[in-house]
Amino acid sequence: MTKPAMAIDLKFDTSLAEGYTSPTQIARVLTEDWMARHMYCPVCGESSLRHAKPGTPVKDFVCPHCGAQFELKSRNSGEAAFDGKVMDGEYRTMISRITSLNNPSFFFMHYDRFQVNNLVIVPNCFFSPDVIEKRRPLPPGAKRAGWEGCNILMQRIPAIAKIPVILDGSPVPRGEVVRAFRRVYALQAHSLKGRGWIVDTLRLVERLGSSFTLDEMYRFAPELQRKYPDNHNIRAKIRQMLQILRDKGIIAFGARGKYRRL
Repeated sequence: MTKPAMAIDLKFDTSLAEGYTSPTQIARVLTEDWMARHMYCPVCGESSLRHAKPGTPVKDFVCPHCGAQFELKSRNSGEAAFDGKVMDGEYRTMISRITSLNNPSFFFMHYDRFQVNNLVIVPNCFFSPDVIEKRRPLPPGAKRAGWEGCNILMQRIPAIAKIPVILDGSPVPRGEVVRAFRRVYALQAHSLKGRGWIVDTLRLVERLGSSFTLDEMYRFAPELQRKYPDNHNIRAKIRQMLQILRDKGIIAFGARGKYRRL
């Protein structure tokens, strides 16, 4: 059962770093410990998360109440922000998890001076093969020659899907995070193609700004046709997707084919 919200301590337990020499290992131990001790479930509001079983691919945490799965990616604030590429594990494993439609949501953490500075959550329904980039295989002389990693292309994830949990050192109220998560999670589709259409439509809407017209959306028809060559009525599909976004409270419809983002 969900417990009352409490203030979040943003500091890491640095005593856990004793005995480690690798900066990567230290970061992993400290950030994962912080998540297990202080992070709640953004899906249902449950007050804590538990570690996933060791060795489970593309999954770090599980909600003990609703079963939602989460992966954590963290960076020091001195490194690049989470607005470009984020390195992840093996490409084939990631694609397998995503195409199963049982993939985890992702936490992206920026930390500074051993405490959390920024933390966002991206719901799992915004991950598709289009968001994952294959890295070059390791060269023949490498220990794991031929191994292919991947990158998460953050710029291909709509801004509305990047929900702040901690913003510039200030926690966002739990209720606001859960409401925001549920609002965008309601856009989830039950197929990879449907998921792709939602993500693509949201990205195009965001490219047009706070208000736009149906004719402006139609200008993206050639771009969408190249991506979905089997669809022979792209304009009708655009109208359908805008209707879905309107019904879910993401955009509002005005007169004469005019829309605005809410």
